[in-house]
Amino acid sequence: MRISKTGASRLLLGLIIVLIILGIAAAVYTLRSNPIEDALSANRVINILFVIEEEKSPLSTYVLMYYPATRRAAIFDIPGDLGLLITRINRVDRIDRVYDSARIGNYENEIGKLLGIEINFSIVFTKENLVSLVDLLEGMEIFIPSPVSYRDDDTLVLFPSGITILDGDKAAVYASYSLPEEDSEMIVFRRQRFFLGLLDRIVNMNDSLKNPDAAKLYYSFFKTGMNRSTLARLLDEFVSLDVYRANIQSVTGNLREVSGQMLIIPHWDGSLVKEVVRQTLGSLTRQTEGSGQRTPTVEILNGTAVTGLAGRTAEMLRSFGYDIISVGNADRNDYESTAIIHRSGDDSIAKAFADVITCTNIKNEFVPDEEPEDSMDIHPLDYKADITLIIGRDFNGRNVIKN
Repeated sequence: MRISKTGASRLLLGLIIVLIILGIAAAVYTLRSNPIEDALSANRVINILFVIEEEKSPLSTYVLMYYPATRRAAIFDIPGDLGLLITRINRVDRIDRVYDSARIGNYENEIGKLLGIEINFSIVFTKENLVSLVDLLEGMEIFIPSPVSYRDDDTLVLFPSGITILDGDKAAVYASYSLPEEDSEMIVFRRQRFFLGLLDRIVNMNDSLKNPDAAKLYYSFFKTGMNRSTLARLLDEFVSLDVYRANIQSVTGNLREVSGQMLIIPHWDGSLVKEVVRQTLGSLTRQTEGSGQRTPTVEILNGTAVTGLAGRTAEMLRSFGYDIISVGNADRNDYESTAIIHRSGDDSIAKAFADVITCTNIKNEFVPDEEPEDSMDIHPLDYKADITLIIGRDFNGRNVIKN
């Protein structure tokens, strides 16, 4: 069937009108829909990826998990030399190999798969923007335990000890420097403290930067896919966040050589990381404001003949945020069953700990006057922690294996 020129023109005009209407509708929906408001109304944890970038590569990467209902947060530090099977290149390589700030979605996806979560938003601070942001924030406070004085060919690193106010230039140096022969754990700890200090300064100064001129400059230092209103709403939500109460921990693993480079391979093929995150999210959503809940202390005793099992277990449990105060051997090395002895007075603490290692053998040490009939022969050890874990032969280093 042939269509006349007049009919074709009308059809084309109709299509154009429909497209215009759809475009307007989409624009209206976008303006009315704020992803932060959607997350708040859904009462779910918001996951934000923060990257401090130097020369187009991640200097530090953190995932902030924030639960609006309790205004609490947890932070995971993602090492750049974490070794993963990168699906895009089909080989094990550094996770930061996929980083590209112009296409940050790839980096988000790899980190999301690692942690078992969805990254909702990303914020990148380039080193240049970091300088300008800290100056706009009128500096940031940092505690430096001992003085630093070092010069290389390009940079003078000079910081006094004590509480110091860093301007933008000094903040950029502090966030990136490393000294010859410096312990890598100290570098990680220092950069974590820096990130917390920066986040705390943003939280405290946010309200004072709301006038139009300052706000326009302020938001320009956050490199993000969020529009300005979404970013502003997110920063407003953080205002009542107590940054220094946020639990910050690094993703850990075993150091191995892969294709000529040393990489951190996550424990248990990454399943431990996901379980740590799951437990952390559960803790965030269970806590209530002002609960004052503290981290339980744990003592670990090796009741097997496997050398070093208590130490490796301590490393694993620290990943879950537990305070390991003692590691040693039990009174004998032939315990068949792993046991948890708790004396905190809160059964939920013991249950949460037991869930981490799938242990059902829980003893409540509560009666000092006489021995209960089912008490184990564990004396004369003097237990002082909230929880004592006695490792038996049914423990494989990660879980208790049911017979």
